[in-house]
Amino acid sequence: MTQIEAARKEIITQQMREVAEDEGLAPELIRERVASGEIVIPHNKHHQFRAIGIGKGLRTKVNSNIGASNFHQFIEEEVEKLYTSIRFGADSVMDLSTGTDLDKIRVELLSRCPLILGTVPIYQVGAEGSIMDLTRERFLEVIERQAQQGVDYMTLHCGVTRETVKRLRGHQRIEGIVSRGGSMIAAWIERTGNENPLYEFYDEVCAILREHDVTISLGDGLRPGATGDATDRGQLGELLVLGELTERARAMGVQVMIEGPGHVPLDQIEANVQLEKRVCGNAPFYVLGPLTCDVAPGYDHITGAIGGAIASAAGTDFLCYVTPAEHLRLPDVDDVREGIIATRIAAHSGDLVKGVRGAKAWNDQMSRYRKALNWEGMYAMAMDPDKARRYKEESEAAGSNVCSMCGSLCSINIDNAAIKFTSKRRVTEQPEAQAAG
Repeated sequence: MTQIEAARKEIITQQMREVAEDEGLAPELIRERVASGEIVIPHNKHHQFRAIGIGKGLRTKVNSNIGASNFHQFIEEEVEKLYTSIRFGADSVMDLSTGTDLDKIRVELLSRCPLILGTVPIYQVGAEGSIMDLTRERFLEVIERQAQQGVDYMTLHCGVTRETVKRLRGHQRIEGIVSRGGSMIAAWIERTGNENPLYEFYDEVCAILREHDVTISLGDGLRPGATGDATDRGQLGELLVLGELTERARAMGVQVMIEGPGHVPLDQIEANVQLEKRVCGNAPFYVLGPLTCDVAPGYDHITGAIGGAIASAAGTDFLCYVTPAEHLRLPDVDDVREGIIATRIAAHSGDLVKGVRGAKAWNDQMSRYRKALNWEGMYAMAMDPDKARRYKEESEAAGSNVCSMCGSLCSINIDNAAIKFTSKRRVTEQPEAQAAG
């Protein structure tokens, strides 16, 4: 049985118990929401690791994209990116490798990965032959191969159909199709006139995923890649198809999450989250960013974190990081670290709004340590303890209980002294008041 099938039979699996323990929630609540599809637990039966849940009432999860390209292929570098993702708190990694030796890279990463691992199978389909020679058999063989290797979830662009592509082309965009997988399938559809095999043979795809308990991440192949293209006919047309496909996958015992847009103005983010939840039966929502403007190359981890915080607060369940290298190059290890931290900040900011269990306690504990000028406590609470410690210890105030910004005018020190003085005065005044009485 898959996780969703077990949940419907009122069976609490080991994976559900692990999620419940990590989230501080009742196992029965996890089971109920897995059964309804509001929570997914991507956990291929061939991949052994401690389960992580994504969905309603859970901590907003963060994904790190890694993977080689045909310009830059070094397995050892991808392994280092994986370890960096683990160290800095990612919950998932996606192997987005293109080029050659894709199975070798994936198997190596899976053997070392204690996180959820996802892929985009069409990258391998395209790498192993011309996309114009795409067939049902090629697609299904690659999906089956990756499922057997242990991939926990797969992005599949099943909603890029002849009809949705037609709708997109009928509504002029600034930047067209920016999804790599979406552009490949759309180009094939428009050149051949045939239907997307992922849509046409969807039941066969789901049968493979069910056999290995692979979660389907229904990809947003027509997502906007410019804020000026957000929430247009192409994007919404694809979303409506994904809503129908969500129901079909769940009926076949396959867990489903929905991928969302990458570039969205601030004032449209909440509406996009609400639309996905309404159309797709409250399936967990997975977004890239979203980036709130298009003019900050080199700083898109910031534009993505701004959008991610709003999306998380509005009910998004899973944020895919954006790194400083977005739109410019393949990210290196430093970019991975910066992207993860920025996205974790966004996720935690949203969790504070959503009232996720444990989020406020973590936040408030940092504030208490700051009030006490407890530097070791502050480092322990920090998302990046090493950087926090290094900044303090490299300053002129290293070894002092204050920092070099305020020095002797530290507001916390002044306030603590005032509180101490006032408290001491009350103690001495109390006997005098009693004697006078």
